[in-house]
Amino acid sequence: MQFHLNGFKSSGDPLQDLYEGDQEPDFQASLPQEVDVLIVGAGPAGQLLGTQLSRFPNITTRIIETKPGRLVQGQADGLQCRTIEIFEAFGFSERVLKEAYWVNETTFWSPTEDGMGLRRTGRIRDTEEGLSEFPHVILNQARLHDLWLDSMKGSATRLEPSYSRQMFRMTIPESGPVEVEVERLDDAHKGQKEKIRAKYVVGCDGARSGVRRAMGYEMKGDFANQAWGVMDALVVTDFPDVRLKTAIHSADEGSVLIIPREGGYLARFYIELDKLKQDERIASKNVTAEVLIDRAQRIFKPFKFEVRHIAYWSVYEVGQRLTDHFDDVPEAEREQRNARVFIAGDACHTHSAKAGQGMNVSMNDGYNLGWKLAAVLHGLAEPKLLFTYTDERQGIAKLLIEFDGKISKLFAAKPKNKAGEDDKDAIDPAVFQEYFQRQGRFMAGVETKYSPGLLTSGDTTHQDLATGFEIGTRFHSCQVLRLADAKPVQLGHVMDADGRWRIVLFGDKSEPTSSASPLAKTCELLYKKLLPKFTPAKADIDSVIDVRAVLQQSRITISISDLPQILLPHKGVFGIQDYEKVFTDEESYGSGFGKIYESRGVSKEKGCLLVVRPDQYISSVLPLGEEAHAPLENFFGGFMKDQWSSNGTNGHA
Repeated sequence: MQFHLNGFKSSGDPLQDLYEGDQEPDFQASLPQEVDVLIVGAGPAGQLLGTQLSRFPNITTRIIETKPGRLVQGQADGLQCRTIEIFEAFGFSERVLKEAYWVNETTFWSPTEDGMGLRRTGRIRDTEEGLSEFPHVILNQARLHDLWLDSMKGSATRLEPSYSRQMFRMTIPESGPVEVEVERLDDAHKGQKEKIRAKYVVGCDGARSGVRRAMGYEMKGDFANQAWGVMDALVVTDFPDVRLKTAIHSADEGSVLIIPREGGYLARFYIELDKLKQDERIASKNVTAEVLIDRAQRIFKPFKFEVRHIAYWSVYEVGQRLTDHFDDVPEAEREQRNARVFIAGDACHTHSAKAGQGMNVSMNDGYNLGWKLAAVLHGLAEPKLLFTYTDERQGIAKLLIEFDGKISKLFAAKPKNKAGEDDKDAIDPAVFQEYFQRQGRFMAGVETKYSPGLLTSGDTTHQDLATGFEIGTRFHSCQVLRLADAKPVQLGHVMDADGRWRIVLFGDKSEPTSSASPLAKTCELLYKKLLPKFTPAKADIDSVIDVRAVLQQSRITISISDLPQILLPHKGVFGIQDYEKVFTDEESYGSGFGKIYESRGVSKEKGCLLVVRPDQYISSVLPLGEEAHAPLENFFGGFMKDQWSSNGTNGHA
C-alpha cells in the first residue's frame, strides 16, 4: 500500500480516499440526467463493477437497485481462491479471511453395505498445494455486499447504490446515449419516474433481467426436473463431519451437501427433494421448512439431526441456462456500431449452487468489464475493446454450464451399494470423488484461460521462457523480496484493481545495472518509446502501464539508484521517486523463500517480459531486449489510442 505521494495524508484510514468536491453527493434523493455508466442491479456483479468504476473520479457511475437498502440475507456463500485474489486487488482480502469459514477438507459419505446407515468413503484436501496463496472460504453474500459497499464508499466518488428503483423502460437509439426510464418504489415517491441518459448500461439484474429483455435476448437451456432445498440452520447432531464440507449420498432418500458457515456454529444444507414431473415446477409442491427438515433427517439416519433454529431456507429447481450474447451488438454488425449495453452475472447465465460458482463467476464478469469501460471512457482505448467482454466471458459461461450439468447429475445420482451392481442411474462413490477432485482447479476459479484474441497473444514462441505463467491464464502470484527495504511481498498483490496494465520484467543472468544488459535495453525502449506513446502527457509515467522488475541477483549486490529510470520513476506533484518497483528472488527474514524463477519456470539464463492485463490475466510472454519492441507496439496499438501530440512528444520522454 502506497500513499503520501502528493503530500501528507493524515492519520486516517489510508484506504479511504478524500472527497474532492464541496459536498458529498446524495445518491438516494434523485438520479442525474446523464451518466457515463448506469448499472442496473446491485448483486455481486453489479457491486464489483460499481466498486471498480468508483475508483475513477472523472467517471460518473450510478447503480439502481429495487431493494430498499443493503442486503440482509444472501443466498450465495462460497468464495473461490481466485475470488479472494480479486478481493486482494480491491484491498479487503484480510477482512474476508478473518471472518470466513476456511474450506480445508471435503469428505464423502455413502451407504453402508446393508444400506441401513452411512459410512465415510473419502476425505480429500479441498484445494491442491500451491494453487493459490489464498484458501477457498465461505462467507454470507450479505456480508460480502457490505464489504463492497464499504470499498465504494471509501472511494473518491463515495458511490453507493440508489435504492428502491427499478428500470421501467430502456431505449437503445442508433447512436448516442442509451435512454432509461426508472420507476421509484419507495413509499414517499412511489410511481414517480426518473429519466437518465447513459453512455453505457450494464444489466446485473438477475435471471429475470429487464435489461436482457430490452435487448431482445433470451435465456436458453433446460431445467433438470430436479428440486433441491437449501437451509441455513443451527443443528444438534452426532454426525462427525458437520464442520467439514461434506457430500452425502444415502441409499434411497437422496443426497445432502453440507457447507459449514462462518462463526463456528451455523451450517448450510443443500437437500435433494423428489424429482419433478415433466413441466412440473417446484412452486406447485408447497414445500415447507418442515419438509426440508424431515428429508434431511431421513438422509442422515442413523445419525441424529435436530434443527434448533433456521436462519434461511428456500427451494429451487436445478437448471442450466445461458444467453448467447452479452452485449447489444450482433457480431455481424461490429464494424458498423459500438457496444453500449451489456449484461453480467445471472442476467446471462444461471445454474445450480452445487459447485459454488455463481457468485464467483458473476464477479469475474464485472471485473472483466469494469477496467475496459474505464479505459474507453478515459480515452485510452478504442471502443472495440468492449467487444472482448462477450468474446471472453460467454465462452467461460458455456464451460460453467457444461460443468454444472455434469456435477448436478452426479450429486443427484443414487450410489452403487455393491461393486458390479448394474444400475445406469447409480454412481460408484469413488467415481464421484474422483470427478470432484479432478475438477478442483475449475472450482477454485483458476482454470480460466482466455483464447487468443485482441487481448491475448496467440504467439507462444517464447512461452518456454516462463512455463508457469501461461498466456491466457491469471497471473499466479509468488513471494519475492522488495529491493528497497527487504520486505517479502506477494508479487500478484502489487497488481491493484486500478485499471493499469503491468509489464513484469524478469532479469536474466547478466548484471542488471549495466547499460548493455537485456534488462536495461528493455527498460530504455519502454521509457522512451512504448509508455510515452500510450500515456497522457500530464499523467505519471506509470499511470497506464506499470513496469515492475524481478531480479535473480541478491539485493546486497545491487544499488537501487543505478537501475534504469523506469524502475525508479519520478511521480506526483512533487516528482517523488517510487522505490517499490523492483524485487529480488531471494530468501526473506522470517517468511521463507518464494523461488519465483524455479516455481514458475522462468529462465534464469534469458529472463523474460510478461504483459499482464488490469484484471491480472497474462496477455503475452516475450524475450528481453529490442526483440520485444515491435510485438509490444503491435499489441497495445491494436486497441489503445496513441497519446503522442502532433510534435511527436507527450512530455514524458
